[in-house]
Amino acid sequence: MDHAEAEARLLDAAEALFYERGIQAVGMDQVRTASGVSLKRLYQVFPSKSELVRACLERRDRRWRERLAAYVDGERGGEDRVLAVYDWLYEWFTEPGFRGCAFINSFGELGALDPAVADAVRAHKNAFSAYVAGLVADAGGPEEAVGPLVLLAEGAMTSAAISGSPDAARQARRGAARLLAAS
Repeated sequence: MDHAEAEARLLDAAEALFYERGIQAVGMDQVRTASGVSLKRLYQVFPSKSELVRACLERRDRRWRERLAAYVDGERGGEDRVLAVYDWLYEWFTEPGFRGCAFINSFGELGALDPAVADAVRAHKNAFSAYVAGLVADAGGPEEAVGPLVLLAEGAMTSAAISGSPDAARQARRGAARLLAAS
């Protein structure tokens, strides 16, 4: 098994386990077993659990933002593209196994203990905020709307995870529509 294959198998296994059970509840032995990669090879690819967690977050960030952008790009333009963010969130929240935002979850578990995890989470959240800012600017909306729009999305992520209901996305969308109309 070459390095790229081992890395992909380890990331697939670790990401699934971390998201389902939590980072601290999953040991490297469990990642090894789920991936089928030897423990020696695991530590050659990822010398520490922190590096594995960071790599999982970085890969998840790319995939998450690509999926969001692909969905939003299907909209015509203007405010519809901004509101499509909340429609996409609703679809995400209805996926089987949805357990909230992996970045919020990771920060809650390790943000105070692992600066690399905190940095990866902040980078993701900053990129999301910049993406929303771009959508608002393209729609001709005010820059002041960006913060509240991001907070509506972030709050929906947390509420959906806690309540087990995707309705938080719909509520956030209604709030976003009102905010944009008032601007």
